[in-house]
Amino acid sequence: MAGRIKDEDVQHIRDHAPIDDVVGEYVQLKSAGGGQKKGLCPFHDEKSPSFHVTPSKGYFHCFGCQTGGDVIAFLMKIDHLTFTETIERLADRIGYTLRYEESGSAPSGPSVNRSRLVAANALAATFFQEQLNTSPDAAHGRDLLTKRGFDKNACQTFGVGYAPDSWDALTKHLRAAGYTIEELELAGLSKMGERGPIDKFRNRLTWPIRDISGDVVGFGARKLASDEEDQGPKYLNTSETPIYKKSQVLYGLDMAKKEIAKKRQVVIVEGYTDVMAAHLAGITTAVATCGTAFGAEHIRIIRRLLMDDDAFRGEVIFTFDGDAAGQKAAMRAFSEDQKFVTQTFVAVEPDGLDPCDLRQIKGDLALRDLIAKRVPLFEFAIRTELKLHNLTTAEGRVNALNATAPLVAQIRDKSLRPEYSRLLAGWLGIEVEIVTSAVSQGARRNAPVAAVQSDEDQVDQSWRPHPQEPRLLLEREVLKARLQMPDLVTTWSEIEEAAFTHPAYVEMKRVIDAHASSTIQIDEVSDERMKTLFTELTVEPIRSDGEVSARYIESIVARLREVGISRAIADLKSNLQRLNPVENPDEYNAAFASLVALETTRRGLHDLAIGSL
Repeated sequence: MAGRIKDEDVQHIRDHAPIDDVVGEYVQLKSAGGGQKKGLCPFHDEKSPSFHVTPSKGYFHCFGCQTGGDVIAFLMKIDHLTFTETIERLADRIGYTLRYEESGSAPSGPSVNRSRLVAANALAATFFQEQLNTSPDAAHGRDLLTKRGFDKNACQTFGVGYAPDSWDALTKHLRAAGYTIEELELAGLSKMGERGPIDKFRNRLTWPIRDISGDVVGFGARKLASDEEDQGPKYLNTSETPIYKKSQVLYGLDMAKKEIAKKRQVVIVEGYTDVMAAHLAGITTAVATCGTAFGAEHIRIIRRLLMDDDAFRGEVIFTFDGDAAGQKAAMRAFSEDQKFVTQTFVAVEPDGLDPCDLRQIKGDLALRDLIAKRVPLFEFAIRTELKLHNLTTAEGRVNALNATAPLVAQIRDKSLRPEYSRLLAGWLGIEVEIVTSAVSQGARRNAPVAAVQSDEDQVDQSWRPHPQEPRLLLEREVLKARLQMPDLVTTWSEIEEAAFTHPAYVEMKRVIDAHASSTIQIDEVSDERMKTLFTELTVEPIRSDGEVSARYIESIVARLREVGISRAIADLKSNLQRLNPVENPDEYNAAFASLVALETTRRGLHDLAIGSL
């Protein structure tokens, strides 16, 4: 087994892997002021951004679902990695060589982990590319690609390769590189045959499938032999593996993500060659699903990149073949449309050409024109439904109205519903009032019902103080100051625990006091609830009208100490009223002296606290 990564190396990774760069590969971040960035949370669905990142501290926190942590926690959670896998990936990212306490400078032994599966896939991609470029057996594949409009440079850009017509060429190549049969099977590259391990892909063109960060996690492949020679499927994808989940991957996203975020647009096509054709034609926001229907997980990925909230409107453009299957796919996309705030469109080539064929036959400009002439998805859905009915008969028009009125009612922008009701009335030849009434009835049927949370979703938050609770605001601000600007909170040790009244804040005070260092790392906080509060307080901006200054920090700390001392003074006064100075002169005098001292301290703190909350 690989040894344990040295603690100082883990700390180096935490300090030198920029959290905003890492998060930015999954979430479109925008400036939120005060050195913070925010975006749509990748861990739960939301319409307005509540996910905050503080690069200077290296932490993130979502104020919606209360998920938070450092760059390591983020990558572990979003990519379902182990701690070691996460550290190794971040080390590769920043070019740092890790040290292992028990076994030298690199992992060894038979253990299977994500980094080795990714590395095996990357080596396979290189092998396939070399085969396409050099093998005589790949001539048919090269010819096919050329006929489809892809030259050598295009194939290199997208990593297109050739899996040899051999039982185990790749398997032998990877075994020689040190990978075990178990690793190759787990990576989806090999499988057991009757006489031993054989290649998963044989005599096929291959396309490497990369995750959003650019790691090769699987392959899509097209067979080159005829059906008589090879009875296998025409298209074959990597089966689901620990690193490849087809519902969570979009082909081409690693190349398109920056343009998607920049242009606020994504074009969804159906195949790998369609993605290639679109990018080569200048449509650099094109992506495709990998052997599965476009679904909820894909939508979540795209929404994060588009910053798909109420304030930013982008475009999601679906392209479908003009045949019946393509129209069915478009209607299925319409059913998912409500999960976007962004406007959705559809671009269908009237002659039934897919983007690759369109570029090959009519050129780059024709493909760009197809996207430019997109129509709103709901309009396409309505027109598609109308084609299914005989509008020359009264019965046909009534049936068409019953089928299309609910579609108009689903249009999110309510201001557009009257206009489309009028258009629908014209297409049907029915009075506008009748159509409007039918649409209104459909809207009532479509009215959302409050969702019932599962037991898993019903997380107990009663322990957590509300961030806006006025009575606790001062306590919260001082804790935030201590965690975010420890060097400015010079009198922390003089703050009594009694100054904090909420149990969670009292516990956080104890957590801070338990660490000698002024700077606390999240892995030093053992309690999970305290970790959540820790990231929340570390990321949440300090409340200040202007720039947070040392004087401001001094004033709020003084104010909290003043409040705490005021409580102690009240207790002492109550005690003095109960004491008899004649019967207990020593105790009374001691209490009175303490009261005088506290009053003096309070007056000094009051002067310091002027201008605080």
